[in-house]
Amino acid sequence: MGHVEVGHLTYVLPDGRPLLDDVSFRIGEGVKAALVGPNGAGKTTLMRLISGDVQPVEGSVASSGGLGVMRQFIGSIRDGRSVHDLLLSVAPTRVREAAEKLHAIELLMMERDDEKTQMRYAQAITDYSDAGGYDIEVLWDTCTMAAMGTPYDNVKYREVNTLSGGEQKRLVLEALLRGPDQTLLLDEPDNYLDVPGKLWLEQALRETPKTVLLVSHDRQLLANAADRIVTVESGNIWVHGGGFATYAEARKDRNERLDELRRRWDEEHAKLKRLVAMLKQKATYNDGMSSAYHAAQTRLRKFEEAGPPELAPKDQLINMRLRGGRTGKRAVICENVELTGLMKPFDLEVWYGERVAVLGSNGSGKSHFLRLLAGETIRHTGAARLGARVVPGHFAQTHTRPELAKRTPCEIVMTEHARLKNEAMKILARYELAGMIADQRFETLSGGQQARLQILLLELSGATLLLLDEPTDNLDLASAEALQEGLNAFDGTVLAVTHDRWFAADFDRFLVFGADGRVYESPEPVWDEGRVQRVR
Repeated sequence: MGHVEVGHLTYVLPDGRPLLDDVSFRIGEGVKAALVGPNGAGKTTLMRLISGDVQPVEGSVASSGGLGVMRQFIGSIRDGRSVHDLLLSVAPTRVREAAEKLHAIELLMMERDDEKTQMRYAQAITDYSDAGGYDIEVLWDTCTMAAMGTPYDNVKYREVNTLSGGEQKRLVLEALLRGPDQTLLLDEPDNYLDVPGKLWLEQALRETPKTVLLVSHDRQLLANAADRIVTVESGNIWVHGGGFATYAEARKDRNERLDELRRRWDEEHAKLKRLVAMLKQKATYNDGMSSAYHAAQTRLRKFEEAGPPELAPKDQLINMRLRGGRTGKRAVICENVELTGLMKPFDLEVWYGERVAVLGSNGSGKSHFLRLLAGETIRHTGAARLGARVVPGHFAQTHTRPELAKRTPCEIVMTEHARLKNEAMKILARYELAGMIADQRFETLSGGQQARLQILLLELSGATLLLLDEPTDNLDLASAEALQEGLNAFDGTVLAVTHDRWFAADFDRFLVFGADGRVYESPEPVWDEGRVQRVR
């Protein structure tokens, strides 16, 4: 069994901004704790501090039982690395190090095959075996069968970027949950999982004896799987010992208590200052009041040195103004469309103003379909076209926006949408992306901040057809609610791929990409489609 203990941790961002201030908490053996809070509050940074990826300014982190880590963007592997590389990246440190040495010797063997190199190769094989490398490959076979339905030997050289985001997540989760590490850090493990995958994850978390600290914005998953809620707000940490069902009320009660404590402190502070001022005045003409005056000064100084109680965190105020515009009656027309190898031919008409949720298992072609409508080159047969005056705007599932890299939100809004800096900052403020966030590079933003910036760019683009691929995956609760309100006011058409059960409830139509390759409409959301079988 494992545990995590954080003691008096302080962390300052590279640009000098304080992020976490003297935070402490403990996750005991076997506890399933959820780390929640606004986008950019420091959840991922805290996970990186616990994993050792970054170092604190002050404080300590301790864990036991071996530490298995799922990072937020495992889907960022786009350089041709393989399924083997992905699984190795979440293996125990000893296995990873032995595998790296073995790989280096294998490359050397290609250059020279002398006796010395052969001896080094034999030793590397022995070291890999002693580290448990071959044993863990047996485990990986179980993982690929569970996640992909095929043996490890059949897919170990397959490039990771050919897997869907959900397939990548499921594969890593299988490896960590089945692996030897007894303490797991899971940063948004449910992102890109379809609903059957989320149900599987909820059950797996409930059943595992391991200690788990996870970041998630999926309220249903939190309610079903977490028995502790650790909140990061305004640089501080507080822990709700109950589950998610009582969290909202507990947070409200806590904030009311903090407000009351601060009100009392302010009243006492003002009272002491008035007393000092009064005694000072009296002491000017009555020497007998000097001692009382100095005593009051000392009392005020000690009171101020002790400092005020913690301020209640401010609620987020996000205002998304997705405008759109009038288009032809038919916004999307599909005639006998088939994405090669993913689905059977289907017809579809989407009318102006409709909200269509695109549902189905991972790998069924939903994201490819949105990309086709967005104008990307996707292999297909049949015809897919947009109606008159329809301007598509695409929200990418994995936030792959190389054109935004190394640029700040302020620069992006100013250069791409011809805005003056003051105007750009006002627009960014509506999405809570102003201040110092506006001057951070895109790739350094949190997943939720990147998502909000993408939505803002859709707003500024004048899109009349929103093609949203898992838009709520990285959004905190307040941001997701703001997006829902923005879509309700949007004067246009929306197609959204989603596995968010709460988000989907507001849509008019449900287009289901079935496990058997059929694409059909359902009057209600369908979440129980099985594993996708590739269309032949």
